[in-house]
Amino acid sequence: FCFFLGMERVICCPYKKPDALCRLICFPWAGGGTTEFAQWGELIGSSVEVSCVRLPGRESRLHEPPAKDVASIVNEIASIFLKKLQEKPFALFGHSFGSYIAFAVALHMKEKYGLEPIHLFVSGAHPPTSESVLHIQSKNMDKMKDDELFKEIQLFGGVSSQVLHNEDIKKDLINNFRDDARVFQTFSFKAETNIPFSCGITCFNGSEDIPYELEAWHGLTSGDVSFYKFPGGHFYLLEPSNLNALIKHMERCIEYA
Repeated sequence: FCFFLGMERVICCPYKKPDALCRLICFPWAGGGTTEFAQWGELIGSSVEVSCVRLPGRESRLHEPPAKDVASIVNEIASIFLKKLQEKPFALFGHSFGSYIAFAVALHMKEKYGLEPIHLFVSGAHPPTSESVLHIQSKNMDKMKDDELFKEIQLFGGVSSQVLHNEDIKKDLINNFRDDARVFQTFSFKAETNIPFSCGITCFNGSEDIPYELEAWHGLTSGDVSFYKFPGGHFYLLEPSNLNALIKHMERCIEYA
């Protein structure tokens, strides 16, 4: 599926669409990888090419040290993907931890290069300005023992039976989650007087997930902000019917933008 040289090391794009009008770049949740996004490019229409970011320290980048902070992830994506982002419009999607990375990438692209996504899709996440972000960071999951950390991961509901019955996969998940928890500690955003974005922002959530302080997203863009709930918990998007509806909705938003 993916070739591991230069850009392909960091950006996985199984379904290349040279004639696509827009690129959708996806950012995985804590402990996640590119496999969960592999089929998205096939499910979405021909006008959108889907890529997923592969973080260091996992999958084909297992030999690399994990990222130390948000800035290093953002800088790597910017340096490798800049030319592609200048070529045609792009949208960003992130779930949970991935939402904060997507937001940080969008902010960096806007501030440093004057490039703004045509749409920002966030899922299962508080707005960056929310006190709840600081509350999650204060838990400092990075310092937890493996068993404690695995209990935290299970609370989110994204653990498959395959993980529960395979110690190697379980250990990998715990290590990757710990790496991402360490990165999340370095995430911060101070709201200035100016509104950072003008693009539309759509927030997706599961109906049985914890409540998120979503109204604060209105303060982060002069564009439209909309909210959509799907049946299910934090990992509602792993349910095929939800995923299909999610992708169709993103496709409409991108075409409208």
